[in-house]
Amino acid sequence: MPKTPAVTRHDPMPLKDKTVLITGGAQGIGRGIAQAVLGAGGRVCIGDLDAEAGKACLAEWQVGPSAHFAVLDVAREASVRRWMTAAMKRFGRIDGLVNNAGIANPHAAPLAELSLADWNRYLSTNLTGAFLCSKHALPELQKRHGAIVNIASTRALQSEPDTEAYAASKGGLVAFTHALAVSAGPGVRVNAILPGWIATDDWRKPELRAAPKLSRRDHAQHPAGRAGTPEDIGGLAVYLLSSPSSFITGQSFVVDGGMTIKMQYA
Repeated sequence: MPKTPAVTRHDPMPLKDKTVLITGGAQGIGRGIAQAVLGAGGRVCIGDLDAEAGKACLAEWQVGPSAHFAVLDVAREASVRRWMTAAMKRFGRIDGLVNNAGIANPHAAPLAELSLADWNRYLSTNLTGAFLCSKHALPELQKRHGAIVNIASTRALQSEPDTEAYAASKGGLVAFTHALAVSAGPGVRVNAILPGWIATDDWRKPELRAAPKLSRRDHAQHPAGRAGTPEDIGGLAVYLLSSPSSFITGQSFVVDGGMTIKMQYA
């Protein structure tokens, strides 16, 4: 009779010696993911438009050569190329990519007043940026049997008024995820995380950092009993970037404390 596999120990450093690139990695959810990767034994290259925030990360982390920062505009292909080149020059490999950079504010003008420029700005940053970064990272990721994690939003599934541009960009990112998973597989896995209410006020650069102003009612709206933190997203990102998730691709994971499954009544 065949034997079942023996009990194996959980690897406390699932990203040891792996290099992960994180867009928008200097503040908020991106910083939370970067810190989770470092805590899992990985190396990070963060790209962000805010150079001051990026330099503050390196100064506060104090992890030496395990972290690198470079200015990045994900909507500009030349900037993406430079960032990828800098990462390869520094680390010599790319094992994971987290497409996190995006316009944080979901609210824009009412559709009848929304300019084409503003519509394109949301799509260029939130969706085209993921395309450009994935395009240029893919050859290296295929060599390493790596993984891509796209940070979408629960607004790909539900909406408030005047959020069409943001919702369309995040919904597009979910579709991009499963399409690329089919195209890039089996060498590269691609998954998405859809964060809900994530409090990031205390994950900003030092001069903007503040305690989140959340009421008991804010927390009580969540079946989990609280709003989320960047660490909640970071933990799942590490899992999706590492080998224990090797049979998972093309999937979208809602991380919202249960808000999207809670019945709402007027």
